[in-house]
Amino acid sequence: MSRIVIALGGNALQANPKDTTAKAQLITSRETSETIVDLIEEGHEVIVAHGNGPQVGQIVANYEAAASINENSPVMPFPECGAMSQGYIGYHLQQSIRAVMRKRGINKEVATVITQVIVDPNDPGFKNPTKPVGSFFTHEQAEKLTAEKGYTMKEDSNRGWRRVVASPLPIDIVEEPIIMTLVEAGHIVITVGGGGIPVIDEGNGNLKGVPAVIDKDFASCKIAELINADLLVVLTAVEQVAINFGKPNQKNLSRMTVKEAKTYIEEGQFAPGSMLPKIKAALIFVEAKEGRKAIITSLEKAKEAINEVAGTVICMN
Repeated sequence: MSRIVIALGGNALQANPKDTTAKAQLITSRETSETIVDLIEEGHEVIVAHGNGPQVGQIVANYEAAASINENSPVMPFPECGAMSQGYIGYHLQQSIRAVMRKRGINKEVATVITQVIVDPNDPGFKNPTKPVGSFFTHEQAEKLTAEKGYTMKEDSNRGWRRVVASPLPIDIVEEPIIMTLVEAGHIVITVGGGGIPVIDEGNGNLKGVPAVIDKDFASCKIAELINADLLVVLTAVEQVAINFGKPNQKNLSRMTVKEAKTYIEEGQFAPGSMLPKIKAALIFVEAKEGRKAIITSLEKAKEAINEVAGTVICMN
C-alpha cells in the first residue's frame, strides 16, 4: 500500500463558512475522518495536513477585539496564534479519527505534531506581504497600528483595512524526524497545520517565529517530499481540476501530465488564490522523484480518486 499525505481544504474542517463555532468544526471533523479512515482501513500509511485560515483569523481577531476594549490586554504574536490553531484543529481531528478507527476495530494511535517550518528570511514574500489576517479596521485605526506596531495594512475589497503578512515558501520542517518515527511506527500523524509555524534559523540551534502564513499546499508538498510519500492528495471543494473554469467550454480533467499542467499555468487557467498553488505544489512533488503522483479532488471522492476513478491525477507522463 501507499504512504499518502492528505492536504485537507477548508471545507473539510468547516462545512458552513458562516458557522465558525468549535461545535460546528468538530462535527465536520468527524465527517471528514470517515474518509481518512477509509484509506487507513485499506492499509495505507496516512499523514494528514490541513489549512487554518478561518481559525487563525478568528484567534487573531479575538485578541485584537480584547485589546481594543482593554489597552492592557496584549495582542498575541502571530506565530503563537498559528500554534494555537494547530492545537485546536489537531485536537478535533485526532479525536475524530481515533473514534472512527475504534468503531471500525482499527488499533492505531493518532497524534498532532505542532510543526515549525523553516523559511528564508530573504524570501521575496517578506518584501510584499499579501495574506490578510484578523479584523477589519478603519483607515485611521490602520494608520495607528502601522505607526505603533509596524504592521503592514491594506484595504480589503472596500470592506476596511486589514493586517497583511508574508507568504514565504517552506524550506525545511523542524519536526520531520519525529513525524517519520511516528509514521514508521504505524501511527497516524497530523502535521504542518495551517502550513506550519514559520520560523527562521538564527544559528546555534535557535529558531525564531515570524509573522507569516505558509501556504498549506506547499507545506503539505514539503512534508510529503521529506518523508518520501508515494502520493500527495490535495482535497478541495471540486471533484476535478478544470480548464476554462466557469465558461461554456469548461473541461474537467481526469489526468494531467507535468508538461500539460505547465502549459495551462502559462495560459492563466488556474486562479492564483485557489487552484494555482495546488497545481504548483503537485508539480513540485511529482517532479522531485520518479513514480510519484499527486491527486486533486473533493473529500467525498478521495477514496475513488486514489483508485484513479475520480479526481485529477497529475503525473510525470
